[in-house]
Amino acid sequence: MHPRQTPTPPTEALSALSPIDGRYRDKTAPLRDLFSEQALIRYRVLVEVRWLQALAACPDIAEIQPFGDDATARLERIIRDFSAADAARVKALESATKHDVKAVEYFLREAVAEHQELAAATEFIHFACTSEDINNLAQGLMLAESRAAVVAPRLRAVLRALADLAAPVVALPMLSRTHGQPASPTTLGREVAVFIHRLRRQLRQLASVPMLGKINGAVGVYNAHFAAYPDIDWPRLAADFVASLGLDWNPHTTQVESRDYMAEYFHNLTRVNTILLDCCRDLWGYIALGYFRQRPAPRETGSSTMPHKVNPIDFENAEGNLGLANSLLGHLADKLPVSRWQRDLSDSTVSRNLGVALAHCLIAWRSMQEGIVKLQADDAALKRDLDAHPETLAEAAQTVMRRHGIAEPYEKLKRLTRGRPVTAAALRDFIAPLDLPPDAKTALTALTPSTYTGNAEQQARAILAAMEKELSAQG
Repeated sequence: MHPRQTPTPPTEALSALSPIDGRYRDKTAPLRDLFSEQALIRYRVLVEVRWLQALAACPDIAEIQPFGDDATARLERIIRDFSAADAARVKALESATKHDVKAVEYFLREAVAEHQELAAATEFIHFACTSEDINNLAQGLMLAESRAAVVAPRLRAVLRALADLAAPVVALPMLSRTHGQPASPTTLGREVAVFIHRLRRQLRQLASVPMLGKINGAVGVYNAHFAAYPDIDWPRLAADFVASLGLDWNPHTTQVESRDYMAEYFHNLTRVNTILLDCCRDLWGYIALGYFRQRPAPRETGSSTMPHKVNPIDFENAEGNLGLANSLLGHLADKLPVSRWQRDLSDSTVSRNLGVALAHCLIAWRSMQEGIVKLQADDAALKRDLDAHPETLAEAAQTVMRRHGIAEPYEKLKRLTRGRPVTAAALRDFIAPLDLPPDAKTALTALTPSTYTGNAEQQARAILAAMEKELSAQG
């Protein structure tokens, strides 16, 4: 390849309707094996096979026996080696059945037809199940595995990027800007660390949301199960089966698993995204103020006409995708727990967009991380801004005056500083005649915006230390 050439995107990426599988194909790739149509079919196959194995292992079902080693190996290969060709066969069957889950059942019947032991058990494939028994467990597995393999690691990577940004500047003084106006100084590292503190709390909650599942039949009361085998403890079997998949059992549902846990999970993700959105906007603002410089990539172009531009596009991209993600997550959280009476299908097309919502999250998180690693603090710019605003010390002066009983300190400082430029010399001249103890006056006179940062550095270090401890515990 010529050194100035870049790889050509695959044709399917260029013709994709959605930017998730087009422009951002590389950023969303980790979700493809978890939320694509093929992935959904594979998870359904897994649930159907595991249910068949659970029935075979039940000593109270005499008509089917525990599978031998060869039959078990055959079933495991069906799951392990599930391929694009297998998914295509399921879709071909669906074109005839007009039912996606029934097509999976027929696929499995075909897959074991030539195996004598398994062929004899085909009537127990999808036994006593409604399609939602399979779908809810497949979706629960999709969400659980994506949380473990993609969502949590990617958010930890964003945390790590923020920590790496904050650590070198924990003590670097910075002018605050409450309401956009010069305010009491802090440190740059502490302001970044606050977002780390907020995110850690949400990530702990995110990890604690249980992923629920059910397998209790057409309306949730095991009608068919007890009709066929009235003496089996079907709720206990169902609970054990759901737990064997790594999910939490929901004992009381209609035909659909209530999906309240999905709402909890998606609401939690929206809070994570809202914090990240807040962070993106703050970092964008600090770039605009010159507090951060962006390391330019040699071949990147900031503007098609202004060669000098290095635009904060990563944070802008993240902001846009965080908004899209939260819109989708909000609708999923509002819609999926709602079903007319025991079942309606208005949720079916909505639930197919679980991966779409998470894809916009992933695009945003990766863009944000890429933007963070380009940032470098500009110490000189921060100092210039601090030195230009000695009036921010008015808070300190009036508070010390209050302590030592000087009348109307706030009002006096207000007359000196509000709405007018104030020099450091003018502030010293104000302090000089005050009836203050010598040590208090000396300390107040020596104070500068760069040293008036409270315990910002200590707070930042404590946040970073707590994060490191937590990440180390998680491995």
